Amino acid sequence: MDQIAFRIGSFAIHWYGILAAAGFLAGLWTASRRAARSPLPRQAIADLGPWLILGTLAGARVWFVVAYWREEFSGQPLWQIFNVRAGGLVFYGGLAGAALTTLAFARLRRLPLWELADALAPSIALGHAFGRVGCFIHGCCYGTPTTLPWAVHYHDALNGAGVGLHPTQLYEAILLLALYAALAWQYPQKRFAGQTFSFYLLGYATLRFAVEIFRGDYGAQHFGGLKPGQAFSVVAFAAGLWLFAARSRAATAPPPPRARPNRHPAHRGVATTHAARRLPARALPRRVARPSPTPHPRRRGARGRRRRQTHPHAPRR
Repeated sequence: MDQIAFRIGSFAIHWYGILAAAGFLAGLWTASRRAARSPLPRQAIADLGPWLILGTLAGARVWFVVAYWREEFSGQPLWQIFNVRAGGLVFYGGLAGAALTTLAFARLRRLPLWELADALAPSIALGHAFGRVGCFIHGCCYGTPTTLPWAVHYHDALNGAGVGLHPTQLYEAILLLALYAALAWQYPQKRFAGQTFSFYLLGYATLRFAVEIFRGDYGAQHFGGLKPGQAFSVVAFAAGLWLFAARSRAATAPPPPRARPNRHPAHRGVATTHAARRLPARALPRRVARPSPTPHPRRRGARGRRRRQTHPHAPRR
């Protein structure tokens, strides 16, 4: 299959870019529908969408440029760094860029961060599945040689020049669709904020570690005997475990003590906590007694005269 979908004059539109854009749109649309059933405002995902796209592309491209500088960009014009139409994005870099963008957006808008992450988590898997199909058409992220009936044969010399390869892009796309279905089913049943996102980290780290066994495009890049994707999967899995434990502990923690009115007769009406109520009375704020109103002297004199006149033993003047 040709990597170029169509041309507008001399401007080529690649399938990779089309499927990446379709993944962003599908992910944002499903996330907005999910956010409507959450404590988030209805326009939260729509407002986050443009910034999320920019943050994801920037993080994915920066990661790719740093990781493949010698192979792809050494000796090339600098404008090639910004040429993302023909591929060259790393998912973990995009995930890091999207996480930073979401964190900044939640802080500025004062939104619950983990509710926002839960609404986005299933959609990340869905959009990533579209991107992996784009990788399959583009010919990147290919697998090791195999003789299986479903082996893929690329005609590009960089991809084996006709040698049968594992279609690892399709392996991951199918597993990502399954992960999306599982997370979309789990989201309405979550018990605390952050649970769905922690399940996403655990699930994706597991499937990515398994798919990386059949990846053949890394060459000699290894970290302690693990391929780069496997090493980052270990980190993501550990982060998912930590997030699940921390958020579940926060959800089951007792609420802080609420202020209650002080029943001390000298300090009635002063709101204090349990700790403050155990303090001695002299440590509590004192109430300032209001002076009682003094009756008018004429009124007192008139009242006294009436009492003396009506009393049977009152002396006569």
